[in-house]
Amino acid sequence: MSIRPPQPLRVTFVGVGAIGLPMAQQVAQAGHAVTGVDPSPERRTLAAEHGLVVEEIPSSAAEADAVVVMVATPDQLHAAALGEQGLLARMRQGTTLIVMSTVGPEPVRALEAPAAEHGVRLLDVPVTGGVGGAQKGALRLFASGAADVLEDSAELLGAMGTVVGCGDQVGRGQAFKAVNQLLCSVHIVAAAEALALAERLGLEQDAVLEAVSSGAAGSWMLADRGPRMLEGLDAEVRSAVGIFVKDSGMVAEIAGSLGLDAPLLHAAQAKYVEAADAGLIARDDSQVIQTYR
Repeated sequence: MSIRPPQPLRVTFVGVGAIGLPMAQQVAQAGHAVTGVDPSPERRTLAAEHGLVVEEIPSSAAEADAVVVMVATPDQLHAAALGEQGLLARMRQGTTLIVMSTVGPEPVRALEAPAAEHGVRLLDVPVTGGVGGAQKGALRLFASGAADVLEDSAELLGAMGTVVGCGDQVGRGQAFKAVNQLLCSVHIVAAAEALALAERLGLEQDAVLEAVSSGAAGSWMLADRGPRMLEGLDAEVRSAVGIFVKDSGMVAEIAGSLGLDAPLLHAAQAKYVEAADAGLIARDDSQVIQTYR
């Protein structure tokens, strides 16, 4: 008996920024019909150059089988999803809204009732792995939501990386991602501080980076961000300082609401804010190292 291949889906992808675009490309390369949506003319042009159909307003959501949202903030998520011209109002009953932004548990949970009112299924699937992971289809996807909806969406999500089941309650994916972002926030700043120490010791930073990256002191963030720290302000922006201002602040707020003292997180957060205040908010997050100079 022959096995029918998965049917191509019509996917509206809202937010084709630095990480959203390669994610959308992976979905398209898996055989799905993808329309990229972004308010930025520059991002739409770039997406079109990479072969995507593009639009400024998500008109395609009315015919989409699934809508992926990859925006930066809770306000952007709610602006995109809610209201008379929002995604939920445009989408057909029985289709799926997949929130892949890192926004914290409550902003996603706030979409449960509106989604149900419109007959739209909701998944909470924030990602980790950066631009490099997105380009390779090798992200880790912290997926939560109804088991049948996750199963129906498995092929689509699998085009972007490895799906990590986080439970059947929307918001649990965001909670897993909050833990992830605490570690990432601290690890990036720790890498910057270590390389700054090497510089003050009069050592060649590239030699130190190579020496320690594969040993007990190594980390994924040191290996990934370390080389860009040494490139300086001209480093390619793969994740902006502003993202970690947002994410470290979000995780600090979550920790505070739970009565958890998180001194390492607060120290890292202060460094991202310092970098932003120094005019580096749009620079690659590796340039938090500049705060040590």
